[in-house]
Amino acid sequence: MLSNYLKIAFRNLLRDSHFSLINISGLAIGMAATLLILQYVAFERSYDRFQDKADRIYRVKTERFEKGVLSTEWAGGPFAVGNHMKDAFPEVEEFVRVYMRSRQELEVNNTKFKIEKGAYASKAFFTLFSYPLVSGNAQTALAEPYTVVLSESLARRLFGNTNPLGQSIRVNRQYLVKVTGVYQDFPENTHLKTDYLISFDTFQRLVNPENNPDQNFDNAWNWDGCLTYLLVKEGTDPQKLEAKFPAFVAKEQPETVKGSFGVAFALQPLVDIHLYSNYMMEAGPNGDGVAVYILLGVALFIILIAWVNYINLATARAIRRAREVGVRKAVGSFRSQLIGQFLVESALLNFVSVLAACVIVAAGLPLFNAFTDQHLTYSLIGTSQFWLGLGIMFGVGTLLSGAYPAFVLSGFKPTQVLKAGISGGGQGTFLRKTLVVVQFSASIFLLVGTITVFRQVQYMRSQALGMDIDQTLVLSPPTNDSTRASRTKSFKETVLQQSAIKSVTVSSSIPGEKVDFNAGGIRLENAPETNGKQYRVIMMDYDFISSFGLKIIAGRNFNKDLGEQNAVVFNRTGIRQLGFRVPEEALGKKINFWGDILTIVGVVDDFHQQSLRDAYEPLVLRLDSGVNGSISLKVEASGSSKAVEAARQAWSEYFPNEPFEYVFLNEKYDQQYRADERFGQVFGFFTILAILVSCLGLLGLSSFVTAQRTKEIGIRKVLGASVSSVTALLAKDFLGLVIVAIFIASPIAFFLMNQWLDHFAFSIAMQWWMFAAAGLVTLVIALFTVSYQAIKAALMNPVKSLRSE
Repeated sequence: MLSNYLKIAFRNLLRDSHFSLINISGLAIGMAATLLILQYVAFERSYDRFQDKADRIYRVKTERFEKGVLSTEWAGGPFAVGNHMKDAFPEVEEFVRVYMRSRQELEVNNTKFKIEKGAYASKAFFTLFSYPLVSGNAQTALAEPYTVVLSESLARRLFGNTNPLGQSIRVNRQYLVKVTGVYQDFPENTHLKTDYLISFDTFQRLVNPENNPDQNFDNAWNWDGCLTYLLVKEGTDPQKLEAKFPAFVAKEQPETVKGSFGVAFALQPLVDIHLYSNYMMEAGPNGDGVAVYILLGVALFIILIAWVNYINLATARAIRRAREVGVRKAVGSFRSQLIGQFLVESALLNFVSVLAACVIVAAGLPLFNAFTDQHLTYSLIGTSQFWLGLGIMFGVGTLLSGAYPAFVLSGFKPTQVLKAGISGGGQGTFLRKTLVVVQFSASIFLLVGTITVFRQVQYMRSQALGMDIDQTLVLSPPTNDSTRASRTKSFKETVLQQSAIKSVTVSSSIPGEKVDFNAGGIRLENAPETNGKQYRVIMMDYDFISSFGLKIIAGRNFNKDLGEQNAVVFNRTGIRQLGFRVPEEALGKKINFWGDILTIVGVVDDFHQQSLRDAYEPLVLRLDSGVNGSISLKVEASGSSKAVEAARQAWSEYFPNEPFEYVFLNEKYDQQYRADERFGQVFGFFTILAILVSCLGLLGLSSFVTAQRTKEIGIRKVLGASVSSVTALLAKDFLGLVIVAIFIASPIAFFLMNQWLDHFAFSIAMQWWMFAAAGLVTLVIALFTVSYQAIKAALMNPVKSLRSE
C-alpha cells in the first residue's frame, strides 16, 4: 500500500510540476532561512552552557544607589565579596576572583610581545570552570604566587615548539612569572576570554608587597573591579540566597546603608551573562538578547509564511482532485486510505524540500557568518539541535500542509462530487484568503522592522557627537614604567614639529570606549558625605579639550601657563548632578574628590563619549599632565600618511622595544555600530527572503485562480473586454488582501519596534511614511506577481480559452 501511495504521489508531483516546483522552492527557502537563524540563536544561547557546573555558577553583580535610586550597575565589585560570602553562606561551595587586564607586555628571551587580553585569577579557577588544561595540574596551576597559565595559541607564539612548562616570562618589565600550565584556547561561546591567567596571589603581592593584613584583598571592600564567581551547592535556590544579601551588606559594610549611599549584590546565572549583561567593567563585549529573540521571531515568521504558501496551494489543488476522491470512494477506498494517500504526498514534498534546505544551509553558511560576524561551523549540522529543528519542521509541515486534503476532501460524498463536483468558493476560498492576509501581514511587519533598524542606525551615525574625532590617529598606550612620562613628553614635542600633525593629547579614555574610571562620593567642599555623587572620570593632559574640539559653555580650559594641577572641568550633565541649574553657577566652586580639593574652572557641553545607544553620563575631566593612556594625534586631512610615518619614526626613537600600533578614531568609534548594522543587514536579508517566499505562493495561487476562470476570461474578451480590464479584474482580489494585511501589520509593527527603540537613549520616532513605504513596496511586488499570470491569461486567444476544460 505504501509503495502505491508513493507511486501516485510521484505522479502527482510530476503532473503538476509547476505547483510542485513553487511549493518545494518556497518550503526549501523558508526552511533554510529558519534553520540558519535557529543555528545562530542556538549558538548565542549556548554561551557557557558547556561548563560542567554551569547550572550552579553565578556571577556577583554590584548595584550602587544614590538616595534609593539605582545609579550604576557593575559586572564586578569589591575584592572582598567572594571570601566573605563563602564564610557567611553555607550555600556557597567555592568562589573565584578574576581581575581582567588589557594591553600587557610579556617578554621571553629578550623578545617582547603585546598581549591584548589577560587576567589575574584565583587558584580555584580551573576546578570551578571547565576549561581543560593541556598540561599542568588544575588543582595547583594557580595556587602559588608568580605563576602563569597560558592558552595554547599564546604558548606557541611565545615558545614555538618548546615545552613552556617551567619557563619564565617577564610581565610589563616588572616581575617574572613561571609557566605552570597550558589550557585549550577558550571556545568562542564563552563570555570570559583571555590569553593567559596569572595567579591572583601574584597581584596581591604586587599591590601589597609588605603583606599587610589591612591591605589584603580579603578585606578590600572599597576597591572595585573584581569579577566574583560563586559555585553554589546542589539544590540551592538562588532567590533565597539573594534574599540574605541585604543583611550581609548591613553587617559587612554598615556605612553603605547610612545616608544617601547604598550598595546591593545580585546573582547573575553564568549562562545569562552573554545575552543579558551589559554593565560596567564587563570581561568583554556581550551579545544582545533582544536582538537574538527578534531574529527568532523572524525565523518563525518565515517558516509560517512557507507553510501558509503550501497550505494555500494544497487547498487550491485539492479542489481539482475532488473527482479523484469521489472515484476512489466509489470503487471501495476507505477514508483512512485516502488520508494516508494525501499525507504521504505531503511528506514526500516536504522531504524533498528538507533535502533542498540542507543544501542551501551548507552553501549559505559562509555568507551567513559574514553577515552576522559569527563563527558557526558545519559541525553544527551534526548537532541534535539541528536535526531536532529539521525534524519538527518536517513533521509540522507535513501535518499542516496535508491536513486539509487529507481530512476535508476524504470526507466528501462520492455522489455529490461525481455529479456536480465542488467549486472553489465557500470555506476553501475563505481559508485561502485568510492565509494570504496572514503571510503578507508577516512580510509587512518584517519590512517595517527593516526600515526602522536601518533608519535608527543611520540616525546614530549622522548625529553630531559634540566633539571632533575626524583625522585623529590613536596610538596604543606605551608600557607604564618609571621613564614612560618623560618619554611620552619628548615624543609629543618631536611629532608636533611635523606640519602634518596639528595637536597631540594623552588621556585615560578615548571617544568610543567606556570610561572605566568610576568615582563615587564626589561632592562640593564642606558638603556632607551623604551628598556625594558618582561620576565617570577621564584623566587627561592640557590638550585634550582643545584637540577634540569640546565646546566650553562656561569658564575656560586648563591653562598650562598656570601649571595648575588642582583644576577640574565637568560636562553639563555632571554640573546638573552637583545641583547647579546653569553652568556659570559652578565656576570657582571647590569639590572634594576622595580628599583632594579641586576647583571647577570650566564646563563643557555634553558629548557622546560612546554611541547614541547610551545616555549622557556625568563626567569629570581631571587634569594629570603625566597621565598614562592612549596618545591621540590630530593630523591634516591631506597629510595622514606623512603623519603616520612621522609618528612611527618618533615612536621607534622613544619606545624602541614596543610595537607601533595605531587606529583612526572615526573607524574605531564606528565599531560601536557594527553590531546594530549587522542586525539590520540580517533583518533585511531575511525580510527579502520572506517576501520572496510570499510571492512564490502568490504566484502559484494566482496561477490556479486564473486557470479556474479561463472560460470567464474568454467570454469577457469576446464581449469586448480589454487586456487592462481583465488584468484589473484578476488582480483586485489579491491586492485587496494585501491592503487588509497592511492595516493588520502596522499597529503590531508600531508596538514591537517601539519596544526595540526603547533600548536606545537617542532614537528615531516611528513615522507614518515608514508604514506607507512598507505597504507600498509589498503592494507593488504583489501587483507584479499577480499581473504576470493575469496578463498572460488576458492575452490568450478567446477561442482557446472557451475550449478549455
